[in-house]
Amino acid sequence: MASVPFHYVDLRAFCYATEDEKRVEDALRTYLPEDFEIERTESEGHHGDRILVLSARVENADEMRHVLDKLGELPDLDEVREQLDERVDENCSFFVSLDKQDAYRGTVSLGEGITLRGKVEAYPAKKEKAVENAREALAQ
Repeated sequence: MASVPFHYVDLRAFCYATEDEKRVEDALRTYLPEDFEIERTESEGHHGDRILVLSARVENADEMRHVLDKLGELPDLDEVREQLDERVDENCSFFVSLDKQDAYRGTVSLGEGITLRGKVEAYPAKKEKAVENAREALAQ
């Protein structure tokens, strides 16, 4: 993937009280460049249980390329490309949910547990242009 038509890419995963924080971090790191800093924020669930939010914002072009290259490993990337009208919102943000369990095992797949949100560059900042740019980025 040569060009990077994104302003930034955010990755986020929740670590629930029943989960091992290191495993959730390892799952998130599947998509991140080596030694990338992960932020931790504590939150509270509906029943007062602790939830740790692990997140990372990737803004450097080479680092974003790394994330997009990992996304390119998706077996159902064609499905993601076909759904871009639903995956890109009016604010030019691209969304994809990734499987946290598979990511822990080093496998890239759609699922639940890790949210990827990329702010697509689009001039003018219109959904149609963002969809076109995201399609191009995911085609490489």
